[in-house]
Amino acid sequence: MWRRLFYLVAFVAVLQTPSTGLADFTGGLGSAQDFAVLGASTVTNTGSTTIYGDLGLYPGPAISGFFGTAANEGPGAVTGGTVHESDAVAQQAQSDALNAYNTLKALPYPGANDLTGQDLGTVGTLAPGVYHFDTTAQLTGTLTLDFTSNPAGDFVFQIGTALTTASSSVVDVLNGSPLSGVYWLMGVTGGSGTGSATLGTDTMFAGNILALDSITLTTSADILCGRAIALNAAVTMDTNRISNNNTLQDFGSDREDFGSFGFSGGSETTPPITPVPLPAAFLLACSGMGSAFAFGRRFFSRS
Repeated sequence: MWRRLFYLVAFVAVLQTPSTGLADFTGGLGSAQDFAVLGASTVTNTGSTTIYGDLGLYPGPAISGFFGTAANEGPGAVTGGTVHESDAVAQQAQSDALNAYNTLKALPYPGANDLTGQDLGTVGTLAPGVYHFDTTAQLTGTLTLDFTSNPAGDFVFQIGTALTTASSSVVDVLNGSPLSGVYWLMGVTGGSGTGSATLGTDTMFAGNILALDSITLTTSADILCGRAIALNAAVTMDTNRISNNNTLQDFGSDREDFGSFGFSGGSETTPPITPVPLPAAFLLACSGMGSAFAFGRRFFSRS
């Protein structure tokens, strides 16, 4: 009898203990969430690049190719945001971005999600989860990310060294919500100088690129929507469009971020999901155990 009651109690406790899975990363970019582009060594631009969101650099020395910078020269434009050139705001954003990178890098992934050696354009439609590449990753064609199974979840791509997209490649995101997240990490298995992203000509990308080193957007490659964040090296652009909030600015692309503030799991008006603290979780579990004991006493007293 008591063995049956024990299993019942354990089952109820599991049901009533809150989950702290990937959805708990919501809002994890911290102050870096305000940025569309954030570089470390330099940020350079050629052509009529347009950025929606903050543009930043730390430690520097300089941003070039944009009006509103210290040099105040170049054809690039920043809308819906502010330029932070080697200032305290950019410094804090770099620190927050590094914390997010390290947290996401440490997430475990199931063996079935090891995509090493596969082209992302051939894997079909993916569901939220952590995906891993031991070394380089390539995207040729279209990758579809579908949040149907978990609209409040995250896609996390842990790429050992570099990500490269072929010309006219596309990342499509379907059925998301304001809590959806998409994160691309480069350099998770390598040292300095190995974590880079290169988006080929006319690529239409989505999600937050967190590169250990550099990010290069070739001619007319767009990030709609998401961010380009280089933690230790340069961000290089050429006639690109980058928006960290497609709900407010999609540059006429009709691509949705579902209110997720650039697939970073929540906007300024959508508070992040907070994991239930341990004491509260413990009380919930105890409550479930108490209910189970009460039920068990009634049940077995009738036996």
